Amino acid sequence: MTAAHGRANGVARRAPALAGVLLFLVYVVTLAPGVTFWDAGEFIAAIDSFGIPHPPGTPFFVLTGRAWRLLLGFFPAALATNLFSAACTAAACALGGSVIARRTRRPFAAAAGALCAGTMSTVWLNATETEVYSSSLLLAALMLWAAARAEESGETRWRVFLAFLIALAAPLHASALVAAPAAIALVTGWAPRMPDDRLRAHGLDLILVFIAAAGLATGRWIVAGCGVTCLLIRTAYRTDARRLLPALLLGVSPLVVMLLRARLDPAINQGNPADLEALLGVVARRQYAVAATWPRQAPLWLQFGNLLEYVDWQAALGMAPRPAPHLLRTPLTILFLALGWHGARRLRLDDAATWRTVLVLLGCASLGVMLYLNLKAGPSLGWGILPESAPHEARERDYFFVLAFWAWGLLAGYGAVRMADEARRMPAFLSSRPTRALLGGVLVMLPLLLNWRAVDRRREPDASAPELLARALLGGSPDRAVLFVWGDNDTYPLWFAQRALGMRRDVRVITISLLSSPWYRAELERRDSLVVGPWRGESATVASVVAAARARGRPVAFAATVPATMRRTSDGSWLLCGSVWTEAGTHCAFGATHQIDAWLAANPPSDVTDPTTRANLQPLRCPGLAARSETMPAAADSLDSVCNAK
Repeated sequence: MTAAHGRANGVARRAPALAGVLLFLVYVVTLAPGVTFWDAGEFIAAIDSFGIPHPPGTPFFVLTGRAWRLLLGFFPAALATNLFSAACTAAACALGGSVIARRTRRPFAAAAGALCAGTMSTVWLNATETEVYSSSLLLAALMLWAAARAEESGETRWRVFLAFLIALAAPLHASALVAAPAAIALVTGWAPRMPDDRLRAHGLDLILVFIAAAGLATGRWIVAGCGVTCLLIRTAYRTDARRLLPALLLGVSPLVVMLLRARLDPAINQGNPADLEALLGVVARRQYAVAATWPRQAPLWLQFGNLLEYVDWQAALGMAPRPAPHLLRTPLTILFLALGWHGARRLRLDDAATWRTVLVLLGCASLGVMLYLNLKAGPSLGWGILPESAPHEARERDYFFVLAFWAWGLLAGYGAVRMADEARRMPAFLSSRPTRALLGGVLVMLPLLLNWRAVDRRREPDASAPELLARALLGGSPDRAVLFVWGDNDTYPLWFAQRALGMRRDVRVITISLLSSPWYRAELERRDSLVVGPWRGESATVASVVAAARARGRPVAFAATVPATMRRTSDGSWLLCGSVWTEAGTHCAFGATHQIDAWLAANPPSDVTDPTTRANLQPLRCPGLAARSETMPAAADSLDSVCNAK
């Protein structure tokens, strides 16, 4: 073999890794420069304070995120943790491509699959903000990689490592467990180096690990106990089972971190799992009303329709960044579904075991997740079909299906290159090697090009809106104020600003939607001496917190995001200070009206496609509307509708 051929083969072997590097660079260019809405602000604050975010607590995510944050201590907090998501997602795509490349001996087709997987819109969006689903995707890819090594080598150490990774999903996030059946199928489904009886034994051991980890991750303690008990029984006569049990225990051990940290009462301490009962409650997500599998919260056909809606967003969201199907976007979705189908057919011929593995992953991560989660109708679907009283999800839940979109991308990219390879049998103008390479490259790069506009988090106003909202709410609050906010999107940016940026830590942020939780009311009493008492409904409990704050000599304020009816249940008159309603007689020092007005003029809410950003930009209009309300009737009308949330 010549030196040139050797270098070419080396590049081919490294093709999936190079695809991962390219994806990381793409993510960096489109990375959110700061905090984003929903959970990102809480996660950044929890990482910065080594705290405990909302149930299930994700302690391993916090641990690894904090280690990364300390490593990149010279970066701003949000930028560092956003880069962590980018690195995790890029590595996951490289590993997925590597598994396919090793088994099919088609590294360029596998690298194309990695590129397509990493540019599916939901995968890409998770990669550019601080979110646990990027780490979960990496853990899932590691499971598949370890399973491939175990199947190829037949060595026990790789099965032990796989068992550890499966168990690690419990302290990271249960969504990673969706990949476990596919990994187990790869280990046990096709291994000519081992007799069938050994394969069945290995498969059963790993299935028991999966059952124990799934029971722990979902708070089903009987299921977890059955898995551990059966594995203990098998240790009596199977050496391999004896090795898997310590791997299981080591994998779930980060759950104990929450118990230890809660006793030190970190700044972010949701659920306060300071004892075993509280810890189990956080892991089981008792704070939320977790739906059973039956009855369905929405008709099964509608839940499947929601899944298809999310599928339609993946390959070409930038062509029409709206929920409904669109003539410019949906045909491209169909094209990539066809490429995925062709990729599956080609993969079956190239390596049947890998084909079965990816199909198991795709089925578990799509229909399996849909059936298990039993979601309510999405916020953009079911109107005019379901009764007006039918419940809807608070946000689109496409991120729950991210593993399915990732697997589909692997198949579609693989199918695009394999189709280009087969073009040699086409007419002469298509059969040349450069033409075929160009055809495959164009198909593979389409999601990158067609999604960019919709997923670029550096675009305004999305890039700055969360931090600007936090600054406006904290800036309008009096010294030592007790500031009432409504939910996640006006709470988590404030937590981020206070913990990661050190802003206005004298202000006590109180989230009304958390007041129904006993641990939260106990936290107010423990940290702020605000004696709240038992839960008596939102209005009565808010009134009791207001009375306790006044008794402690602390001024009270309400964010403009809080419904006006909630503010009016508390005695006193209220005046608007920036984006915050404060008690009459309280000095208003908010002075950012002109800067915010100028920013809104340059970045109008009407240009935003994300309804979350659009809704949370409204309170930023309050200062300007208040300044103009005395001379402009239209401004006064808008002030009443925008800054007195209904």
